[in-house]
This record gives sequence, C-alpha cells and structure tokens, in this order.
Amino acid sequence: MRIFSIIGLLVALALVGAGCGDDDNSDSGSSDSGQSAETQTTETAGGGSDTGGGSAQTLKLTADPGGALKFDKSTLTAKAGKATIVLDNPSSLPHAVEVEGQGLEEETDTIGKGETAKVTVDLKPGKYEYYCPVDGHKAGGMEGTLTVQ
Repeated sequence: MRIFSIIGLLVALALVGAGCGDDDNSDSGSSDSGQSAETQTTETAGGGSDTGGGSAQTLKLTADPGGALKFDKSTLTAKAGKATIVLDNPSSLPHAVEVEGQGLEEETDTIGKGETAKVTVDLKPGKYEYYCPVDGHKAGGMEGTLTVQ
C-alpha cells in the first residue's frame, strides 16, 4: 500500500510540476513577447529622441554652468507632434524654460543647481520662442528659437 501511495504522490507531483511547467512556458512565451514589445517601445522612443522624428522627441537644453544668462543652444529644431523639452541646470542660479508660439504657452518648474525639469508639448509646424521665465533672465539673453517642420 505504501508503494502505491508513494507512486500516487510522485505521479501527482509530476502532474502538478508538468502543469506548472506548461504554465511557465506559456507565461515565458508571453513574457518574452512582452519583453520584446517593451524593448521595441524603448527603441522607438530612443529612436525618436535621437533623430528628432517619431512621436517621442526629446529636446535637451542646459543652462550655462558659469552663471551666464544663456542656454547651451540658441536654436532648436523638431518635427511636428509631441516633444519633451528637458532642461538641466548646472548653474547656481534658478532656471526654467518656457515655450511660446502657435497658440502654445507651457513652462517647466523653476529648478536649482543640479536639477532637471521637463515639459511635454504638442508642436505644430512653425516658429516658437523658448526662454527662461525667471525674472530678468530672458532680457539677459536666456532665449532661443524653436523651429518645427
């Protein structure tokens, strides 16, 4: 009787293990597909960021680290559609970036030294102005032109 009990237990464990194995394989297949989709999404987002095309454009600006009232770029170019403007602030002065034009007016939070701010905007073809909205910074030269094609 014990032999039948042990054999029955082993068969039951084998079936449960096989069932889990099948589920794991099915999940692994699904997970692999999910991972591929995530990788593809990341690549698409990265490709859009690097090329300025696609739906996930990223435009990067850096404030002058020495404290001068200027961005590292006075012109930016993008394609129509969604774009995220990222501002890095290595300066001891507070900064932000605001984008205006074509009926759009959006800005980041004001950030301090070592911080990063982002704003996502929906761009139409045309010219936009970007500048630092902190008092006196735009007048001091912290501005530029964004051209959208």
